[in-house]
Amino acid sequence: MNKKLKDRTEAGRLLAEKLMAYANRQDVVVLALPRGGVPVAYEIARKLNAPLDVFVVRKLGLPGQEELAMGAIASGGVRVLNEEVVKASGVSNQEIAAVEAEEQKELARREQLYRSGRPAPDVSGRTVILVDNGIATGTTILAALAALKKLQPARIVVAAAVAPRSAYEALQAGADEVICLLTPEIFYAISLWYENFAQTTDEEVRLLLDKAIAQKATST
Repeated sequence: MNKKLKDRTEAGRLLAEKLMAYANRQDVVVLALPRGGVPVAYEIARKLNAPLDVFVVRKLGLPGQEELAMGAIASGGVRVLNEEVVKASGVSNQEIAAVEAEEQKELARREQLYRSGRPAPDVSGRTVILVDNGIATGTTILAALAALKKLQPARIVVAAAVAPRSAYEALQAGADEVICLLTPEIFYAISLWYENFAQTTDEEVRLLLDKAIAQKATST
């Protein structure tokens, strides 16, 4: 498949077709990386008859070089540090704690906004399908995988619409299964592989999560 995707909804429907082995299973949960991963994951969860939730990840940027990740925090109170970056930079525990505190505020804000007080799902012993609308460098999804593994799921499946072949191959070592619709050698940007890549809003995320919960309630 080399053509562009119409939008995130089409991406989700096409990915769902490749994930039908996980349909109607009690042990499966679909987790989306917000915001852009949610419309994709919504279609997957709907087709598989699986619960949908978000897995919020916040990068911990190195002070003075914020674009460089020294770690990440994620839903469920998980923190992952890149020990190589921490050691090489000489960043102190106090500096790490300060950055983490700021990012924790934003993570908590997003979780409160998206979940409206609902607790994070228990993924221990379950099969998690981790979804994003696309993978650029792989940094965020790798941080999400590291954080998710600390919650001890039985299996992690990464599902993304598009990823450069290099990132796709790198993910093979981090997840039990990786499914991508497009894995181009020449990539540039996620948006180039969609006809419509309008920004997903917080309100859209909330609406889709609420809709998914309502649909799951009526199907059980």
